[in-house]
Amino acid sequence: MLRVLPILMLAGVSLAAQAQSGAERAVDIQERSQRDAKRSQDQIDRLDAQTREMLEKYRAASWQAQQLSVYAEQLQQLVDEQEKEKRSLQEQLTEVQITEREILPLMLRMLQGLEKFVDLDLPFRVEERRERLDNLRKLMSDPGAGLADRFRRLLEAYKVESDYGRALGAERTEIDLRGERRAVDVLHVGRVALYYLSLDGSETGQWNAERRRWEPMDNRYASAVRKGLKIARETAAADLFVLPAPAPVSGGEQ
Repeated sequence: MLRVLPILMLAGVSLAAQAQSGAERAVDIQERSQRDAKRSQDQIDRLDAQTREMLEKYRAASWQAQQLSVYAEQLQQLVDEQEKEKRSLQEQLTEVQITEREILPLMLRMLQGLEKFVDLDLPFRVEERRERLDNLRKLMSDPGAGLADRFRRLLEAYKVESDYGRALGAERTEIDLRGERRAVDVLHVGRVALYYLSLDGSETGQWNAERRRWEPMDNRYASAVRKGLKIARETAAADLFVLPAPAPVSGGEQ
């Protein structure tokens, strides 16, 4: 009986040791399970955070895509409008080119007519008028000048010539008297008549449109010519003065 007891005691100790070892393993397993569960939860949290971040980015990208789509539609509308305007401008340009081809010859004929008119007109402000016509001729041949500008300048020249016919004018110039160049004061009464007065007032005369020359006239008209010159230069008030008017020449010229 004494031998059996130690054996039983040893068996009990062995069972207790085994039980303790099993408990420790159970604790380790539980701790590992908890650690694994925590790692899994941490991973789930990280994935959840990444998912939320990706969702936010997706929403932002989606909103931006919508905005870009709206902007693209607006741009397309602008492009469509610009294309319409471009086509309209091209059509207008074609019309302008056609108009320019048609109106430029007309302006050249108008300029030629004006040049002929000045050549046949009473010889007053000759240099000024010819210079204006020369500048117009240069403008017509200038490729950089616009059609509107050329036409405007041409009409201005016509207006200046038209105004000459409704006003008194005075200038100091040289004329050919009996083959001699002499400085005189010239008075033009519209386009009706042209008179001269020598600088010393000793001689007066008028332009003979039919013979295209200056001719002296009775010196009793010198005071009237002098009065007309003062009125034209605005150094005297407007008043009546009497001068002989030349008779109309054949063809309606004066």
